[in-house]
Amino acid sequence: MSVDKRLFEPDQTDTYDFHSAKPTKWESNEDIEHYVPTHCCYCGVQCGMYLKVDNGKVVGVEPRYDFPLNQGMLCPKGATAYQTVNHPDRLTTPLMRRGGKSSPLEPVSWDEALDTIARRFRELQAQHGADSVAVYSGSSMTNEKCYLMGKFARVALGTRHCDYNGRLCMSSATGANERSLGIDRASNPVSDSLHADVIFAIGANVGECFPIVTSWLWRARDRGAKLIVADPRQTPIARTADIFLPLRSGTDSALLNAMLCVVIQEGLVDEEFIRQRTTGWEETKALALQYTPEKVAKVCGLKAETIVEAARLYGKANAALIYTARGLEHQSKGVDNGVACANLALATGNFGRPGAGYMTLTGQGNGQGGREMGQKASQLPGERDIENPEHRAYIASVWGVDEKDIPHAGLPATLMIPAMLREEIRACFMICSNPMVSLPDQHTVEKALRALDLFVVCDFFLSETAALADIVLPGNTWAEDEGTSTSLEGRVIKYNKAVDPPEGARLDWDIVCDLARRLGKGQYFPYKGQRDIFEEVRIATKGSHSDYYGITYEKIEAQNGVFWPCRTEDDPGTPRLYEQRFGFADGLARFHPITYLPPAEEPDAEYPLVLTTGRVIYHYLSGNQTRRTPFLFEMAPCPWVEINEVAAAERGIADGDWVTVRTRRGEMTAPALVVRSIRPDTIFIPYHYGNAQAANILTNPVLEPMNKIPEYKVCAAAIAKAAEPPAWAAGLDPDLLKQARRGRHALPSAGGKVGPRVQ
Repeated sequence: MSVDKRLFEPDQTDTYDFHSAKPTKWESNEDIEHYVPTHCCYCGVQCGMYLKVDNGKVVGVEPRYDFPLNQGMLCPKGATAYQTVNHPDRLTTPLMRRGGKSSPLEPVSWDEALDTIARRFRELQAQHGADSVAVYSGSSMTNEKCYLMGKFARVALGTRHCDYNGRLCMSSATGANERSLGIDRASNPVSDSLHADVIFAIGANVGECFPIVTSWLWRARDRGAKLIVADPRQTPIARTADIFLPLRSGTDSALLNAMLCVVIQEGLVDEEFIRQRTTGWEETKALALQYTPEKVAKVCGLKAETIVEAARLYGKANAALIYTARGLEHQSKGVDNGVACANLALATGNFGRPGAGYMTLTGQGNGQGGREMGQKASQLPGERDIENPEHRAYIASVWGVDEKDIPHAGLPATLMIPAMLREEIRACFMICSNPMVSLPDQHTVEKALRALDLFVVCDFFLSETAALADIVLPGNTWAEDEGTSTSLEGRVIKYNKAVDPPEGARLDWDIVCDLARRLGKGQYFPYKGQRDIFEEVRIATKGSHSDYYGITYEKIEAQNGVFWPCRTEDDPGTPRLYEQRFGFADGLARFHPITYLPPAEEPDAEYPLVLTTGRVIYHYLSGNQTRRTPFLFEMAPCPWVEINEVAAAERGIADGDWVTVRTRRGEMTAPALVVRSIRPDTIFIPYHYGNAQAANILTNPVLEPMNKIPEYKVCAAAIAKAAEPPAWAAGLDPDLLKQARRGRHALPSAGGKVGPRVQ
């Protein structure tokens, strides 16, 4: 394919003819029937791409130069995403255990599967109450399907127990945004990076988790922006940071308070902004002044002068952006950490201007839209409060039901597990989630799922979780239907159908609507396609913070995405929030004094190290898709234990040795990756693997008190050389493992002999 020189003119955009067989001005020597413009199915960046379709199958992918965010680039996951569509592991028939829990899954007809589900749900609810059945949904689905799952739970099942896997991802960010700013969305588009004088990334491994956002960061630096990075690991972006703060895991709010203390002491606060646009400053100021850099340096394991230097650099910027992600949020005080970020940005007036804001980077593809559509335990569509009488009445009018028939708030996903063990929840319908990899304390999760009277999973692969189900329903991939998604910027984009699902599989929304009909509620689910659902989404979100009413499929095409809120069809959307007012009724942002609290579990004599977990560039979330993609699997075929060379030497561990990591929940064995780019008191394990390779066998299930997210990023651990490799290693090609290790050592984050030591 010829090179499109527009890649090197990133401020220009191109248009395409949506209905043409090929994109306009696209040059290709390949004999491809047609190209379908769409977006990547993985992280919240939602890169624009074309799927190549030939003979009714997706055979390749090309990046889109016209989409403003990725501008002709794709990461390794995006470049291989199409390979899941025709994968031989695709589920193509319903599966059911006809002989009880101990019997195998065997093929059944759609009618038998759906009739059995409907009958058993009705029986269990008649015996144990409506709330005995739960819906556990996901955010790697379209907005339409996320909306449908919330409505299905409340209307078709009448259960209050409806939540989703975004509880494990963005719930801390949600809590912080709602407490401080009044709206749950990133304040700025990613392109605002080019207007920032300083970018502060804390708890955000941007280089591996959001590679395309990294390109904007480097372009900002080319224009003179300074970079501050706070992370216990020397991630790829940290290697070239102007200031790197290798803080102890779980001490983020202490660091942020200390930076705010310096900003106050050195007169770097924006007094006029605070006076005109905020409330609660004096209490926050008084507390922050107690967190001197000298005190906090001991807590964080940093040098006081480095904290001062970082605070000065941030405080003196004309425009500064803060990027946060799961490193900051996957903690038992994740909401507090986010609020502390907002405090720092508010104190310096860094909102409502180009290059000034607080950006929460969304991990799941539709992590933003998924938390707006009403599938959360406490939420109705449009981020409406399920306990607010006015909100309930409005949604009841949209759904055509009585307000009293809409259930009240149910349990968040993390509390569904103990409710299953208590037999309060007797059945569960799960879609687009894999908690047998993603939830902490895996042994307890498995026990809870096996204890259900009926466990139903809808997926297109047999995940670790689906393998435990009583009934498995084969659904569709993102390439097999249309629908909208909302990127980490708050930009609503659209997937376009490229091919039909394989014979025997069905569209997810059609499965759910069919099940609703069999439950006797079909009149509330008359949809003929996702477009019909989206038209209802527009009405259901009208007048809310996340207002989609002015967005149409045609407008998304014409504008290459539309930022919400978009209140009328003439409204172009809102790329940058808070230019005039914040999301509260009085328009003022809220300061909140944040007292630093240590992690729920700290190192001791028996468990002397801190274990932290996270993503790597080659895999996505639970790995259910990416571990089946040959190139991605070859680059990261199994988990590893990243350990500092000093800590390794003290324990007689060499690079490549098999080591066993123990915590108070369990133990796992994996190869050691000895580096100099992680704190000596910290070890890291990627969480994309299942069964005996699952990092979440080890992690602490303690929950953040407000939004109930687990503390994935901090727990006490011990490590030692293993007596022998684990059983799963017998099936792993040794040459493949060596190749993958060489690849990890080549990454700046992996260290080896690359980069300075993290002290």
